[in-house]
This record gives sequence, C-alpha cells and structure tokens, in this order.
Amino acid sequence: MLVQYNRRVMAAIEKVFLSVVLSALMIVGAAYKAQANPDLTPEELAKAKGLYFNRCAGCHGTLRKGATGPNITDVNLKQKNYDTNIIKAFVTNGTGGGMPSFGSDFSAEDIELIANFLQQAPPAPPEFSLAEMKESWRLIVPEAQRPKKPEHNRNWQNFFGIVLRDAGKVAILDGDTKELVSVVDTGFAVHILRSSASGRYFYSIGRDGKSTMIDLWMAKPDKVAEAKTCFDARSIDSSKYKGKKGNFEDKLAIVGCYWPPHFVVLDGQTLEPKKVVSTRSYSYDTNEYIPEARVAAIISAHKEPEWIINVKEAGYIWAIDYSDIKNLKITQVETERFLHDGGWDATKRYIQMAANMRNKMVIVDSVTKKQIAQIETGNKPHPGRGANWEDPEFGPVTATPHLGEGLVAAWGSDPKGHPKNAWKVVRKVETLGGGGLFVKTHPKANHVWVDHTLNPDDKIKRSLCAFEKHHPEEKPQCWQVADHGRVVHMEYNKAGNEVWVAVWDKVGELVIYDDKTLKEKSRIKGDWLVTPTGHFNVYNTMTDTY
Repeated sequence: MLVQYNRRVMAAIEKVFLSVVLSALMIVGAAYKAQANPDLTPEELAKAKGLYFNRCAGCHGTLRKGATGPNITDVNLKQKNYDTNIIKAFVTNGTGGGMPSFGSDFSAEDIELIANFLQQAPPAPPEFSLAEMKESWRLIVPEAQRPKKPEHNRNWQNFFGIVLRDAGKVAILDGDTKELVSVVDTGFAVHILRSSASGRYFYSIGRDGKSTMIDLWMAKPDKVAEAKTCFDARSIDSSKYKGKKGNFEDKLAIVGCYWPPHFVVLDGQTLEPKKVVSTRSYSYDTNEYIPEARVAAIISAHKEPEWIINVKEAGYIWAIDYSDIKNLKITQVETERFLHDGGWDATKRYIQMAANMRNKMVIVDSVTKKQIAQIETGNKPHPGRGANWEDPEFGPVTATPHLGEGLVAAWGSDPKGHPKNAWKVVRKVETLGGGGLFVKTHPKANHVWVDHTLNPDDKIKRSLCAFEKHHPEEKPQCWQVADHGRVVHMEYNKAGNEVWVAVWDKVGELVIYDDKTLKEKSRIKGDWLVTPTGHFNVYNTMTDTY
C-alpha cells in the first residue's frame, strides 16, 4: 500500500511539475514570439519599408532571401535565434564580411525600427507594367529641338558626371577647368551613369527605377527625357554597335531592374519604353524557381548588336541581340549564382563577372557564348567594372578588390598571347582591409587604385591604396583622404593622368590626384556637393576604358 501511495504522490508531483514547465515554456514562447514579431504601426511599417529599400534591399533582396548579403528573412533570423538586440548590433556595427556600419547613418530609433521590421514577414511588393512605365515617360526636349552641335566651347568628352546620391541630382563638371557646369535633377539615389556611344548623352538610373537622359551639348547640360521602369534598379546602358549588322549608336537603351525583376528596352533618343522582359527564372544548378532573379549589371558590346546582362540569383549571363527587338534573341549562359558586377577584358571579347557570394569571377566568351572559366579570387570579389593592365611578368591581367578581405587579386586575361596564365590568379596585392568596392586604372596610367568604402573602421573606409603597374610586387602606398564620410570610387580623366575620388558624406568633397606622383592636385567643395558617390568620365565611359 505504501508503495502504491508513493507512486500516486510521485505521479501527482510529476503532473504538477510538467504543468509548471509547460506553463513556463508557453510564457517564454509567448515572450519570444512577441519579441520576434514586434507589432508595428502603419506609420512605422511605411518608414521601415523605406529605410530597408534605400539601404538594405540592394544586398539582401526585396524578399530578403540574400545575394551579395545573406538571407535575412524572418524565418531564417528565428532559426538563428537572432533577437532585436542581436540584429541591432549587426546594423550598428557592420561586419568584417563587407557589411558597412550604419551607426552613424541611422538614429537609434531607426535601427530599432529596422530590427523590428526584419522580424516581420517580408511584405509583397507590387508589380509594374509597361503601361505604367509609359505613363511615367516624359519627353522634355524632342530630338528635333536639340542642338545640332555643342552650344559651348568646353571639352565635353572630358566632362565628369557626379552622382549626388541623397540629393537626387547629377552634377556635370568640366574635367579640364574643374568648374561646375550644371546640376541636373534626376531621381533618388542614382546608382550609375552610362555614356551613349557618341558620348553626347549621359543616361542615369536611380535606385527608385527612374532613368534620365542628359544632353551634354546644351549650353547648360540638362535632362531631355525621363522614364520610370521599375521600383528598384541598378543598371542602364545604351546601344553601341556600328557595323555590318547596322548602325545602332545611341538608338536604344536598356534598364535592368531589381524589382520587379525584368529588363526594359527603351528608345535611345527619347527614353520611351518599348519592351519589357521578365528575368524571373530557375536557378542554373538546382532548377529552383527564383521569383526575385534580378538584373545587377549590364555591359554593352562594341563588336555585336548585343547587351550583356547578368541574372543575379539564378546564375545566368544573358546575351541579348537587340538588332530586332520585336523578335528578340537571348542566349542564356550558365555560370554561377549571385552574380553582381563586372566588365570587359582589354580586348572587349571576354565578359568577366563576379559571383561574389561564391567567391568567384566567371568568364564568358562573347563570341562563342559559353562560359570558359571560373576563378576563385578571394572573399566576395567586387570589381565594379574591373581594371585591365599589362603585368610586367604575366602579360595582360584583370583585377578585383574584395568585400570580405583586404586583397586585390589579378588574373591572366590573354588566352591567346599568354595561355599559361589565362584565367588563373597571378598577383595578390594586400590592401588595408575588406570593404573594397572599386579598382581602377587606365591604359596611360602608372598606378592601380583601390578603395575600402564598406570597411567598418573609420580610418580604413576613408583611405585609398595605389600600387605601380610596372612594379606590382612592391607594397602599395596607402593614405587617408578625409577625416569624415567614406572614400569611394576612382575615375580617371580622358588623358589618364588624373584620378578623381569622392568623399561620400552629406558635406561631400571631390579630391583629384596626379597619377604619376600620387600627390593631391585639388579638392573641390561646395554646398551643392551632397553625398557624392560614383563619378564618370564621358570618354572613358563611352569607350569602356578601365
């Protein structure tokens, strides 16, 4: 009887204990759920969407499934047990893998808002039709009313277009005199400028999907057309082919979009949207459907009537034959997933694109339309357009910096003249640290330059490094350019003897260096110089000289 009594007591105690444990778990679970899914008011949600779109979506995706940055969906964050405090720490401090710190860009309240927003399911963004694009199209100055020749005596092929990111403007500067020629209203957060084949026009594309066309022949350069082709974009280019298959110089333009994921063909003289093609597709490796397969980069071919685009998340490079846009021909080349940026080799035959989350550069032959190599260069290559030069030992090479480590890697890019070095890393030059966005040189230059824009360290992100092309084995020279902001993007003048670099800050600067001596020549300031980022020389951009 005593044994049976003890068993009943123990069973009762166990039942009470389990009840207490379950209650505690329910309380903890409810508390975690409340923390993991904090409620946001409609006003907070609207603000959070804007913050995420402007600063986060480019790397992590509109649907947050990752590309250049990792997957940060609410489901993935929960699996990793990332709560509000952990997310706030990442946003505030950045990471060594290339994510910048936003502690000085966002208020503490905004950082907490972003952290709470990321714990919600990603909201479904809207689509954008061709009809809506045409409604947004505005022809400001018809072609017949534009100048027949330049209305000024300036050396317009040496103009620089300066992106004033947060001001929603583009400044035009005279590269010879360093004078401000014009400030043009464009769209929010212009990402790049591309020159038309003739160099007469600058095409801009903003992160809001708005494209503008700027006529550099006008007495005061200004926009002559604009159109919105999507909600989020990064790339634009013009048609540059002139040959046996026709003359397409300045005739067409193309915009590649992040959301909706598609590209749009426009009239090159008016920006009237003509055709939209979805890039939603299946990944090359697992055949997984990718609803957010974005166009990250476009390069225009000079030897064929083609645009080369990459379809970022799916791992394809598309060669688009624009000679007949009503019967468009697209060749899809399997490469590697998470393609981001890239450009041509010096001969403009080989397409070289970074699959930066796979730590590779992929090489495609534009003649055969086949991938011919993949090169492991380092942690998250980010070449911009890249840099081409003649190495004294290895012949023609192309290079990239890296987001995840302080390294410029150069590989052989001359399979005919130097087959032993082709598509192999032959040089590694150490820099100050990761976060490098761009590497730049010029056929007439002495040096190769690299920035560290996304490095979380204040001194490093404000510093440049440069090394001699003819003595790449020597340690690069590095120095701090400014005591504020971030230093970003190098661009040569037409002659290849000056390098321009931007200090990306609300009170911005442009700093100009002598390429031969590395000495500062001038520093441009002004109340108009708001958050300068990319800056593009007309001649180098129209000829794809990098």
